[in-house]
Parts: sequence; C-alpha cells; structure tokens
Amino acid sequence: MTAGAVPTTSGDGWTYCAQGHKHWGIHGAAGLLARHRDPGGTEWVLLQHRASWSHHGGTWGIPGGARDLGEPAEAAARREVTEESDLDVTAITAAGEFVDDHGGWTYTTVALWLPALVPVAVRGLESDEFAWTPVRDLDHAPLHPGFAASWPAVRTL
Repeated sequence: MTAGAVPTTSGDGWTYCAQGHKHWGIHGAAGLLARHRDPGGTEWVLLQHRASWSHHGGTWGIPGGARDLGEPAEAAARREVTEESDLDVTAITAAGEFVDDHGGWTYTTVALWLPALVPVAVRGLESDEFAWTPVRDLDHAPLHPGFAASWPAVRTL
C-alpha cells in the first residue's frame, strides 16, 4: 500500500469461487428474503425485478448485494434492502439464515417475516420494481439463477 492510501472495506467487485463461477462481492454477498403469511394461509415473498443492465438483469430475486469487509451477513442484507428499496426492516427480527457456500465465496439469505404486505418502492438504479408474490407462483417466474437454485433450501427458513 502506498503512503497515504486508505484501505478499502467495500466488497464491490467480481471474484471467482472454487467452483469457477463468477460472483459479485469480493467478500461474499447477502440478501434479504421478506416473507408474509396472510390470514387465509397464503405465503408471500417480496421479489425484486432486477434492472436490465445488472447481472442476470430482467430476472426476479431478492434484494441483496456485496458484503463489505468484516460486515456480518445480516447487516449486509439489511443495508442492501434499504439501499434498493424503501422497505423498513429495522424493527423486524430475523427468522433464520441460509448460507450457499461455493468454496471461497458465500451468499447468505437472511429471512424475516413481515406482519403485513406493505407497498415497497424502488430506491436506486438496481431495481425496476418490487412485487409481493405468492410462493405458489415462484415455479412460473423468471427467477435469478442463484435464487432459483437456493429456493428449495431457503423456503424452509
């Protein structure tokens, strides 16, 4: 490091895992799975429609992104959801986590249950929209490949 240089803690950047996959987040990544169960028993998840310019743009997934150096997964997931939407999850307790470990790189999904289906607006440029989607409809949605692959395990959180 050169004199006067400030070490970066940002996790923004591309990296490769032991499986040879290219991932965003040099320190790993995390996302927030917001869920709700209505009085009729229907389960809902909040999905982010990814901007067309982004990695796997046009697909649906959960808000998330790169973890900063030393940042706990839950803190990163909460930070990312507030950067990408106006959803306030500060008072909601996490219900569990799922770690998708690719060998040298991980994506942690942090799940929480919301008491209501609140409207969620876009913040920033990474999302086209947010939509509450019934769990039963996820099999027919164009999901982000990473979310689609982890959904069977994440669904149990």
